[in-house]
Amino acid sequence: MSEVTNTRYDGPTARCAAAFHAWWARRHGSAPPAHDTGGTPPPSPGSGGSVLWRMRTTVKDEPGALAVLCTALAGLRVDILSLQTHPLGEDTVDEFLLRAPEGTDLVAAVSRAGGTDTWTERADAHDLVDAPTRVLGLAARTAQDAAELPLALRQLLGRCTIRSRPTVTVGGRPVPEDVPEEGLLDDTVIRLRAPEGGELTLERPYLPFTPTEFARARALVELDARLGPRIPRGRDVLTLPEGSDISVRRADTGDLAAARAMHERCSAETLRMRYHGPAGDADRYLNHLLSPRFGRTLAAQTASGRMVGLGHLLWDGDETEVALLVEDAWQRRGIGAELLTRLVGMAAEAGCSDVYAVTRASNTGMVAAMRGLGLPLDYQIEEGTLVVTARLDAVRDRLPRERERGERIGRP
Repeated sequence: MSEVTNTRYDGPTARCAAAFHAWWARRHGSAPPAHDTGGTPPPSPGSGGSVLWRMRTTVKDEPGALAVLCTALAGLRVDILSLQTHPLGEDTVDEFLLRAPEGTDLVAAVSRAGGTDTWTERADAHDLVDAPTRVLGLAARTAQDAAELPLALRQLLGRCTIRSRPTVTVGGRPVPEDVPEEGLLDDTVIRLRAPEGGELTLERPYLPFTPTEFARARALVELDARLGPRIPRGRDVLTLPEGSDISVRRADTGDLAAARAMHERCSAETLRMRYHGPAGDADRYLNHLLSPRFGRTLAAQTASGRMVGLGHLLWDGDETEVALLVEDAWQRRGIGAELLTRLVGMAAEAGCSDVYAVTRASNTGMVAAMRGLGLPLDYQIEEGTLVVTARLDAVRDRLPRERERGERIGRP
């Protein structure tokens, strides 16, 4: 799974986040090596059965070169299920979906047949869909929901880092734009103009992008730009244990005024717990947090339409961040737990392996909500900041194999 990050805050939250990122750097290494993207290692030879693989290799663009490669694979009883070619002048990058006997040394076989810069990754049944069908499916997902663009790019390009740089920082400083309208491709880096302004940077250090991948990514971003802001408009009505009804729905920047009004009703301590800094800075982050480009937001509303809670799911790699804010008068009624459960379901559906919450040890409400998920938790404390991480393996195992279509508002 790729890493999706974005330029966030330049205020007090950055100081709190710095402690977390120091912890993150100690836990996680750099990009995967050239010949492996971190998938499950191949089993020992002779264990029987077969394995699906995705493989990419570079061969000379000359008659017979591909035939030699295919003959070498056939000699090892490797079944070629699909093949795409990406011409690159004197060379051609060939991308395969293979079914190979367990223990087959694909890299060695391809190297002997003239292939270079070979990359392999374990595949699954979802990779059996042909490339045009998969690209059209990603376009349909993006058309339904603007928050899907980073996820669609990740599934289109494989493991990569996606960074979003806005035209203006949270502090109001302009960011110069230096990406041409047609975008830029530079080996392992793609730079595109973001649909909402600013820049999207996609990096994949372990595997160069091909011109075909660049064209597909640019087309997907252009589609998103043409469709404009959009989120699913469905909602669920829930009855709290006390008997009150609230509705849960997706929120975006169109809810900025309602979110600011909720901030005004929140105590300074509640805002400090949520934003890790002076309460007066809270409004500065809302436009970013509500943008579907950087994640998904759920809003809890009363029957009269008053917003009383916000839950954010922010793309930040495999360990996606979750954050909650519930108005003081509505705390301890189960709203935060309801929002968190739905956000975790969204993260699992998106393929995230973990979610983490950055808070203070004194924030017993957030800690209790994380414990209430019933998932394995990891606690880390850095310079007074508590990071609670939940593993999502059990949640993903309960998801249907086919992705739910239509309006999704994070049903548990």
